[in-house]
Amino acid sequence: MKKLLIFLAVSLTMALNPENGTYRVVPNNSFQFGEKLDYRVHYGLLNAATATMKISKRIHYQNGRPCYKVDVYGKSVGVFDFITRIRDHWGSYIDTTSIIPHKFYRNIEEGNYRKYEIVEFDHEKDVAITTTLDKVTKKVKEKKENKMADNVQDMVSGYYYLRTIDFSNVEVGQIITVDAFFDKERYDFKVKFLGRETIRTKMGRYNALVIQPVMPDNKLFRGDNAIRAWLSDDLNKIPLKIKAEMFVGAVEIDIKKINGARHQTSSAG
Repeated sequence: MKKLLIFLAVSLTMALNPENGTYRVVPNNSFQFGEKLDYRVHYGLLNAATATMKISKRIHYQNGRPCYKVDVYGKSVGVFDFITRIRDHWGSYIDTTSIIPHKFYRNIEEGNYRKYEIVEFDHEKDVAITTTLDKVTKKVKEKKENKMADNVQDMVSGYYYLRTIDFSNVEVGQIITVDAFFDKERYDFKVKFLGRETIRTKMGRYNALVIQPVMPDNKLFRGDNAIRAWLSDDLNKIPLKIKAEMFVGAVEIDIKKINGARHQTSSAG
């Protein structure tokens, strides 16, 4: 009987901790199921697009693990919709315990450009399998397997992971490095903590954490300090504003509406 109890206890432990500790544990007290954030994208006073970041209200499962299903939508508006019609949809299934992605997808429609892609992450083997779909038929065109780092992030899950960080323990000027996977490649996503500011939004004034992605040389953004982001300096750490200095001008993304926040948002008055 004693051996049977020990066997059952070990079996239960393994069931509750798959792969015997493969997955890390990241405390999350910032976001929850059902959160929805709406944004305005603009060049100066001219509206260019709308964007929405939405977490499903229910648990989804991938690789036998409970996940947040996050969808990000971008849509051009006004004159920009006539010049370059944009209908982008990004998504990720993010492990509720380890805040790592199990599946990522993006459906990009920008003018005549199309890209449909699915990435499945195997964290036991540390590989990412990228499936590219035909831009017309949406049938499988190519599959490619790439090695990846432990606890890698995709472009969606990485931003939610940043929201779990306790910035009270981060010094001004400190760089946070996150292993990331995008476009079939692994790279270091680096973010510098610049400090704290009070900013004005359509929803009022907020105390904010200021972070700056460290950008490599590219033909889109002006310099390696081209992007800044402001997160609410409260338990939610909601992305309030993003400003990008591009060669075609400055683009700003501002919070317009918050629904389903885990904690009451704290305006600076």
